[in-house]
Amino acid sequence: MDLVDRQTPMMDYYDYWLEFAKKGELKETSYLSYHRIGKTFRKLFEEVRLCDVTDTYLQTMLDEYGKTHAQKTVSDMIRPLRSMLKYAFAHGLLVNDISSLIKAHGKASEKRNVPLSITDMKTLKQYCFEHAAEDEFCVMVLVALLTGLRRGECLGLRPEALYDEQGDCGIHVNQQRSPWVKNDTTLKTKKAYRTVSLPRELYDLLKQVKPKADGYIFETYGFRVALRLEPLLKEAKVSHTTFHGLRDTFASFLFSQDIDLAYVSAHLGTRA
Repeated sequence: MDLVDRQTPMMDYYDYWLEFAKKGELKETSYLSYHRIGKTFRKLFEEVRLCDVTDTYLQTMLDEYGKTHAQKTVSDMIRPLRSMLKYAFAHGLLVNDISSLIKAHGKASEKRNVPLSITDMKTLKQYCFEHAAEDEFCVMVLVALLTGLRRGECLGLRPEALYDEQGDCGIHVNQQRSPWVKNDTTLKTKKAYRTVSLPRELYDLLKQVKPKADGYIFETYGFRVALRLEPLLKEAKVSHTTFHGLRDTFASFLFSQDIDLAYVSAHLGTRA
């Protein structure tokens, strides 16, 4: 973009930065996220030019946005903004590097992914095993509850990911499904590629679920599994949590057994 200079509207520069400087190093999911964030920025910053950009101006606008949005939302927005500002400074379009001066302020979010108690975990486990034959969503809940797989990893399961060898059975976790991208099934990090064991009873249930037309074991439920989980939790008479809360429940259970942090991290596909 040869016509870029300090008179260029900041959001025009953001679009240029994203398409020509950043896109090649981002996963498709991250690129789409940055693109959506850019649409929000355009509403906030309108036609402000690079020469008029100051940390005070940006902070004021972001703080105003943060009055009605969660701090995590603002924090996620600031990441690409800081990167873009640093890039602009490196190319002489900003007088100072103000990227580190931008802070994330917003509403404190209620913790939604609350782990279930051990008692509720056992209750939910029993309920799902008892109702798995009539509702295969119970099988997916059991996978998350007893292995810690993420939502996208559960939805990305195919029959060929299941193994049964030498007395051990489980899942090779090697792909996921996301509502944002259709063709990219790669996992976020190398550590996310892992093998997890399953209780034999759950393995047998998974083998009985008929794969869908697209080859996956579970349907996506429109990627709104929370809408399926909430009534199930009420029916089972356990505390409210989110689907990710099932993963946190499994992690809490492992920690309660004094299992080593490195093992827990490897099992969950996270960094120790």
